[in-house]
Amino acid sequence: MLEYNKKFVAGENYKPYETDTYPNKRMVVFTCMDSRLVELLPKALNIQNGDVKMVKNAGAIIRNPFDSIMKSILVAIFTLKAEEVLVIGHHHCGMSHVDTDALTKGMTERGITEETIHTLTHSGIHLHEEFRGFDSVEDSVMQSVSIIRNHPLLPEEINVHGFVIDPETGKVDVVTKNEA
Repeated sequence: MLEYNKKFVAGENYKPYETDTYPNKRMVVFTCMDSRLVELLPKALNIQNGDVKMVKNAGAIIRNPFDSIMKSILVAIFTLKAEEVLVIGHHHCGMSHVDTDALTKGMTERGITEETIHTLTHSGIHLHEEFRGFDSVEDSVMQSVSIIRNHPLLPEEINVHGFVIDPETGKVDVVTKNEA
């Protein structure tokens, strides 16, 4: 990858991607980190380089209104001129029906000690809660949308919408839309 990058820079292949820091479409897209969405989601929604601020995590899940995802969304709104937020989950997500017991077992098989897991638990970090997924992608999108819409630092005029994309076809369905 680094050899390719040297050629990319030397050939000035970055020129078609030059833009400023402000999103052209004045929006933040919060979605899943799923590799199937890397190119599909922007193509399915006609998003070009520089159009949006893209924020990702496993499952497009917000559970804590003061986590790093919410911080990124608020920074985009208050300093980068974003005026709208889209939460986009997807069908067949790896976070749906997560088996936290199997995940914990995988951690111990890869060298994380039981002592470390117990220390975390006694420190108030519950792996089963932290890594639990969801049963319904629509419900999960609604939960994330609700946390954003009801955030005490979100300006009233910011619209927050929820969608689900099919990672096989790119079809996007509306879960919820609002007009502030």
